[in-house]
Amino acid sequence: MIVTRVCLIGEAGTNLQYELLSRETAREALSTYDLERPVENSLAVRTVSIGAAVSLLNDLNWYLTRFVDEALVQDPSISDDDWLSRSLATQLRNGDIEPEATAEFCKVYGLERVDAGSEPAADDATGTGDHRADADGGAKASDGPETGTGSDPGAGMSDSSRADRAGVAEPTHRLVEPLYVRRVDGEIPEYDLRDVEDTLVVRLTEAEYS
Repeated sequence: MIVTRVCLIGEAGTNLQYELLSRETAREALSTYDLERPVENSLAVRTVSIGAAVSLLNDLNWYLTRFVDEALVQDPSISDDDWLSRSLATQLRNGDIEPEATAEFCKVYGLERVDAGSEPAADDATGTGDHRADADGGAKASDGPETGTGSDPGAGMSDSSRADRAGVAEPTHRLVEPLYVRRVDGEIPEYDLRDVEDTLVVRLTEAEYS
């Protein structure tokens, strides 16, 4: 059975899980799913298809515009490893693009281990100023807003809110500054913005890459 995953990454300065689960409409929309936290300040669920994933994101749109920096979708029929931006997943759901045409434009995040009790650095962010690989594979920074990752996901939560998140394992990694790249002949340029344990690739629409 193909399982499509949805992962929401919180805006800087927010506690995403608290913001969603403390609000009745969002809590009800998520109530039928098993919640996961794959990276710091995130919330992820498993759905049955890209269509179901996009529908869930549409149901949560009011909250996404206020508390979410990235809404990602992963579908094994497209890629076992890469994630899709919400816009690209929507285009696929609508039949506006073929799966084999989705691989060229990408954003690569570094995955950095979260030490217990550590505070994220100021530039460890999903929304940090973007970097794009130039023609010779190096990276150059482009102007963009600088943000930090969200605060401790448990901070400020009431006892009832903590109960809501019971059984959701603490994340071991955070996303750090993204590198915008183009896949050429099936290969992605190496992530070289900092030393990281691993990377996470997000496929983008051409408009998102531009």
